[in-house]
Amino acid sequence: MKGSDDIITLKGIGEKTAKLFYRMGIHTVQEMLFYYPRDYQAFKAPVKLAEAGEETVTLELFLTGDFKWKKIKNLSVGSGYASDGSDRVSITYFNTPYLKKRLSAGSSWLFRGKVRSDRGKYHMDQPKLYTWEEYEELSGKLWPCYGLTQGLTNRMVIKAVEQVLAGFVYGDTSDSYSENEFWEILPEEVIRKYNLMSRKEAFGQIHFPRDRDTLREARRRLAFEEFFLFLICVRRMKDYNETLMTDYLMIETAFCSRLLEALPYRLTNAQLNAWKEIVQDLTSGRSMNRLIQGDVGSGKTILAFLALLLTVSNGFQGALMAPTEILAAQHFEALSNMKVQYNLPFKPVLLTGSLQTAARKEIYREIEAGEANVIIGTHALIQEKVNYQNLALVITDEQHRFGVRQRESFCEKGGGAHVLVMSATPIPRTLAMILYGDMHLSVIDELPAGRIPVKNCVVGTSYRPKAYEFIAREVRKGNQAYVICPMVEAGEEETALENVIDYGEKLRKELPADIHVEILHGKMKAAEKKRIMEAFSSGNVHVLVSTTVIEVGINVPAATVMMIENAERFGLAQLHQLRGRIGRGNEQSYCIFISGTDNEQSLERLKILNRSNDGFYIAREDLKLRGPGDLFGIRQSGVMDFRIADVYQDAEILEKASDAVNDILAADQALNAEKYAGLKRYLNENAGNFVDFRTI
Repeated sequence: MKGSDDIITLKGIGEKTAKLFYRMGIHTVQEMLFYYPRDYQAFKAPVKLAEAGEETVTLELFLTGDFKWKKIKNLSVGSGYASDGSDRVSITYFNTPYLKKRLSAGSSWLFRGKVRSDRGKYHMDQPKLYTWEEYEELSGKLWPCYGLTQGLTNRMVIKAVEQVLAGFVYGDTSDSYSENEFWEILPEEVIRKYNLMSRKEAFGQIHFPRDRDTLREARRRLAFEEFFLFLICVRRMKDYNETLMTDYLMIETAFCSRLLEALPYRLTNAQLNAWKEIVQDLTSGRSMNRLIQGDVGSGKTILAFLALLLTVSNGFQGALMAPTEILAAQHFEALSNMKVQYNLPFKPVLLTGSLQTAARKEIYREIEAGEANVIIGTHALIQEKVNYQNLALVITDEQHRFGVRQRESFCEKGGGAHVLVMSATPIPRTLAMILYGDMHLSVIDELPAGRIPVKNCVVGTSYRPKAYEFIAREVRKGNQAYVICPMVEAGEEETALENVIDYGEKLRKELPADIHVEILHGKMKAAEKKRIMEAFSSGNVHVLVSTTVIEVGINVPAATVMMIENAERFGLAQLHQLRGRIGRGNEQSYCIFISGTDNEQSLERLKILNRSNDGFYIAREDLKLRGPGDLFGIRQSGVMDFRIADVYQDAEILEKASDAVNDILAADQALNAEKYAGLKRYLNENAGNFVDFRTI
């Protein structure tokens, strides 16, 4: 068995099951090992109904009567009552005909699930059913819960992971171990100094931990490793960049000052300071390597356009790479309009993966011939077939979606081109200095004048009917709305979470028939996503039910409502990014955070968003509220998409990994010492794989 082997080589995985794993982004044996659990179940002693809180619990109940079964459309629904001797609970099952014979009056079972209490009455939906013998086998252990898709069960993932662990971690790996990526990477001195678990043990314990303490240590080791590998790559790039001179020396031209005078608004002081730093970089003779970090709506895009204008007015080409086709198309349209309105020397082209072959070839020709001087697109810009004539400036939008290696590949296209990176992800400055240590940092910490602040509210699920009425009223006024769900489709373990597919159908029934509702999610084909977003942008779709695929860059000024379901399941930085999709026009906008829990800590987190629209304030407060090492904290999806580490949750681990990297590079910059052989080999073979780029 090799790490690069397809998962179909594992026992019990045929073509049908393999396709389910592929859908989850798991194609190889190695990816199976790196598919970490999202949570763990502890099968504790049964409790009484009166003791059940919001968490999953186990109840010992006897049925007070036979279950009644009926058909509702395509659903088989069974319902009945059970008692723990003191209280009674209503239980409902969906599409579980195999339980009909088991659920008979007087029979006693262990029921495991979440209990809902409504005006003193208890309810359970789809609880797992166990005998005492079955339950005792599970007791005393922590069992992993994996992210799933329809048709894929937790048990199927567990069996696959067990095989991989048996082959690479627990088994005899003498013949294949060296051919794969499971050797110890971290130097012994680092493991000892920071008291880290071995890599092999960490892989085993992250999937099947002995107890909570061991799980915490396994996670700490793997998070440390992710940060360490990323940062050592970043630091080495920094040292390389600082020696880099550029062939693309520029001088200030009149085009930029004329555009600044002609714009219908004045740049803020923060924007002007950042622009001054960009100009100094471009005219210095050294290669620019700068990050512009600014909150949602702070005006980063105009700085990118100004930098492109300075570049083309010096006779060079510039490129702007966005993480999605939707965002790339928006930038292209905005720059094209600006070119006409202000008579600017831009000759832009749009290059994306969905272009037809003939159109793509023509754009390749225009780029190579220098007929196009601004190239806007997605990661298609760094493909081998794209040859630039004199690429002097490379701009990447939403830096966290691109890895170090991708940025490096893009720079190499220009042979020492200037690099400008833009990010709206609100990361506290201390952490940003570590994560973006290879770059100079400019912060835009003020919003343009005249922006109407978004009004926020945090409410429970009972508020939904009022929210639907409010959305309908806004649509009647000519406005539009987003509804965000955490899942694409219903999952086995996540029945309590709203999903886009079912929610879209429900909303079509709840809202008036003339309100056009569409759904959007990342599993759709690019052409279908583009069609729906264009329809929403043009106002033909009134309400868009979506996953976080709309988080980055979509600009629809008529959208005045954002309703986020299960808001407690998102990181605050991500919720702030989502909120940034509204408040872009002249109308008052509203963000409704619907919490699916009454948990006080979850509600306290959401109240931070209620208090402020300032992303940097939110980032600081989130960091305080979490504290270091919160094992089950909400991940900040999209903030440097590490597999297991989280910039906020693991801020303390990040700082220690940074210290370790600094110590090693200070002692041996080239990593030539024998004790760094494993690390050097891993970096050479895997550079650029430390962040997951498949969302691009």
